[in-house]
Amino acid sequence: MNDQNSQRPPREEEQKMAPPLDPAETPGEDATAEGGGQGPELAQIGVVGMAVMGSNLARNFANHGYRTAIYNRTWARAKGVQEAFPEANFVASEKVEDFVASLEKPRRIIMMVKAGAGTDATIETLTPLLEPGDILIDGGNAFFQDTRRREAALREHDIHFVGCGISGGETGALEGPSIMPGGSEHSYEYVGKMLEDISAHVEGEPCCTYIGTDGAGHFVKMVHNGIEYADMQFIGEAYELLKGVGLSAAEAADVFAQWNTGDLDSFLIEITSEVLRQVDARTGQPLVDVIKDAAGMKGTGTWTVQEALTLGVPVSTIGEAVFSRAVSSSPELREAGQKTLEGPDRSVQVDDRDRFVDDIRQALWCAKVVAYAQGLHEIKVAGEQYGWDIDVAAVARIWRDGCIIRAKLLDRISNEYAANNLVTLLEAPTIRDGLAKSQGSWRRVVARASEAGVPIPGFASALSYYDMVRAPRLNAALTQGLRDFFGAHTYQRVDAEGTFHTLWSGDRTEVEAEDTH
Repeated sequence: MNDQNSQRPPREEEQKMAPPLDPAETPGEDATAEGGGQGPELAQIGVVGMAVMGSNLARNFANHGYRTAIYNRTWARAKGVQEAFPEANFVASEKVEDFVASLEKPRRIIMMVKAGAGTDATIETLTPLLEPGDILIDGGNAFFQDTRRREAALREHDIHFVGCGISGGETGALEGPSIMPGGSEHSYEYVGKMLEDISAHVEGEPCCTYIGTDGAGHFVKMVHNGIEYADMQFIGEAYELLKGVGLSAAEAADVFAQWNTGDLDSFLIEITSEVLRQVDARTGQPLVDVIKDAAGMKGTGTWTVQEALTLGVPVSTIGEAVFSRAVSSSPELREAGQKTLEGPDRSVQVDDRDRFVDDIRQALWCAKVVAYAQGLHEIKVAGEQYGWDIDVAAVARIWRDGCIIRAKLLDRISNEYAANNLVTLLEAPTIRDGLAKSQGSWRRVVARASEAGVPIPGFASALSYYDMVRAPRLNAALTQGLRDFFGAHTYQRVDAEGTFHTLWSGDRTEVEAEDTH
């Protein structure tokens, strides 16, 4: 066995016996190729995949003083990145064998390649070249169950696999993203400092923390994206309501800019103002009016809803955002509806426009809170289900900057989870009080939108969720009665222990039944 392996990160079963590696003892920039100190300096981190995200992430590492090796399946692209950014002093390799050989041991490699088959192919190429203790990081938008499968398979070779959610787009990748790494806790001792260094920072605190084992990091990133879907849906609904009371795109841009100075302060509100202010060079119209109203999806929002169903966690508002995109991209359905269905013309009639605009602001804040509540509830339940022991307060804390859903609200959310044992964000003292204060506006917005025919599935679903979780009784009692009638599915009573069934097809007496729930 190579002597380098004496310093490898231990496998999970060895962790209690092996002390964490002091990052200061990690081979540094003075390390050279094997052979007694001769040859070129070895790289401390390697990046595979030189599309925009990968190349920007590589530049970020280099900007923070890490000697960075780069590789792309197509040599011309890697060479082009090296030539375009000579100040980064990249170690570029045409052959994958040379790329792996250019790295310090234990090797740290982050893959920024297409999720799915592309990731599996890259792992298949790299694995025979790696040694026990090496660390392979997947920075793409992988499905967390795929990450769990890959982590288990590589663990058999004593190779550490880190599923790492990275949010912030191409700008974040270069300037500082929010980073959500999973994998073995001990391997984080080898990669954590690097990832924390290149992440966004809030008041000196990195927007990166260890999330949990195997697929935890990618699960949290998945839910982040689900919340992102909902956030954008709410913003779109708010804009439609502003148009409904007569505001132009430029006037709406001013409203969003003003909102961004208060409780709604966030990246998405900020860029909404910029998008609405943009004028199309071809037509002179607002750009938003010439963009086709069909929203795309890449899967993470859908996965969020699917996994919530598997876990039995209600994320109805996030689901409405996903289905709203599906409706927008269903031309035949919309064409049929436009030809045959009648309703109001989406003009919102109000006596005091300024007051209603403020009502929309408060409704938008309330809906945003519900989306966070649903997403964080899903993360908490998944953590319990999969044994990840996720710190929800820490998750909210690393979302404060660098990521797409970064918002002023996340400071409050993180503090509430840190201070209280919350079942749901909605019960947190400051959140609960804010919802109570704003719900009158929220209800007026939903009512007026319904009267005017403005579709607001996000706002309305969020309000219904709020009312459901606070209701002393739900219509599920009738549902259980119906299920028992047609399928003998049984029910439970509020005044007695046990499980019961009514003999609906007989004399309708009630009998105790075996619990089939």
